[in-house]
Amino acid sequence: MASSPDLNPSSAGGLPEDPASASRVGRVRLRRAAVMAVPATLVAAGLAVLTAEGALGVQFAISGMPFTVTATELNGTGFEQFGSLDNMAEDSPNQGDTGGQVLVVTSAIKNATLTKLCQSVDLGGTNLLITAGGGADKVQARDLTTDSTELSGDAAFNRIEIGNDASTLTKAGVQGPKGVFSQQADTVRIANLRQTNYATTAGVFKLPGLKLRFSGSGC
Repeated sequence: MASSPDLNPSSAGGLPEDPASASRVGRVRLRRAAVMAVPATLVAAGLAVLTAEGALGVQFAISGMPFTVTATELNGTGFEQFGSLDNMAEDSPNQGDTGGQVLVVTSAIKNATLTKLCQSVDLGGTNLLITAGGGADKVQARDLTTDSTELSGDAAFNRIEIGNDASTLTKAGVQGPKGVFSQQADTVRIANLRQTNYATTAGVFKLPGLKLRFSGSGC
């Protein structure tokens, strides 16, 4: 999940940036992220298309190169989702006209299992491809977060709450910015999961049957 020239205090005649103005700009961007975070899941007959961004992801500078993640099935307990911003390293060659910021969906899951996980990143002419969990043992993750610009699949939630303030979330142990729209649920199941991600973090990530290789095609 870009900053406009008219919102950048330092772009007006080379004046130094005012901290109060920067704070106001940050609040405007978070409001935009909050709007992006309204879920289409419950109005799209089972198709999950959810938008928001990352609490844990923003602890490191993202590369700005998106990567694709797919799984035939994800099952999770302790699910949260809210909107925010990811930031690239200063003067990153990948920032384009974004100003080095990406609006993303942060999805946090306390415990997750994934079947037939595939992850790929386009390196220009070839793809770095990672697969795991294709056998009897599934991929397992604890304290998993993903920062996405797109997520789709067939989703089902148990005991879902929609419209929470992101700073009050409790299901996955992650809190987002105050005043930002969010949702949480006791459990989540997504079949035919597909994500476009900019960051992933996990406390524990177990990848049985891991294979890493270059490929002419991605996930």
